[in-house]
Amino acid sequence: MTKEELRQHVRLMKSQTTAEERQTLSDAICDSILASDRWRDAQVVLLYHPLSDEVDVRPLLSRGLQEQKHLLLPRVEGDDLVLVSYDGTLQRGSFGISEPTGAAYTCLDDIDLAIVPGMAFDGDGHRLGRGRGYYDRLLPQLRAWRVGVCFPFQLFASVPHEEHDAVMNQIVTHF
Repeated sequence: MTKEELRQHVRLMKSQTTAEERQTLSDAICDSILASDRWRDAQVVLLYHPLSDEVDVRPLLSRGLQEQKHLLLPRVEGDDLVLVSYDGTLQRGSFGISEPTGAAYTCLDDIDLAIVPGMAFDGDGHRLGRGRGYYDRLLPQLRAWRVGVCFPFQLFASVPHEEHDAVMNQIVTHF
């Protein structure tokens, strides 16, 4: 499949699952991450505020605040993602995504763990995004351990990729 055909396939699969099914899977994915040494040892964590069809990582946001981790969320500025410290406050931003307010976080080398959404992943860590390349431009700047999160139907034997596409260190899903 081409990248666009794969995106259409995943959109169809998402539309065939209920919100309750996606939430159950999301909770299991979050539980796996919370039980990991990577989460326990991380001080600075990049997360995202989920769209309705993405893995819901809000439990990680809540737990991260409770554990006093330094949480970062992306904010779209032009063609780039700018990382901003998250304190629980969000506002509606680009593409209707809830984004943090405040100044950009510039100590990218301090990020220990990056939890990244995607449309599709494969076992080699290749990620297919929504097509605008935001994460493909951001992730090469990070030394963080990269964790792609997805529902089981978003994991494929192979995902079309190009040399510039960012690769994940780990994929977390739940079957």
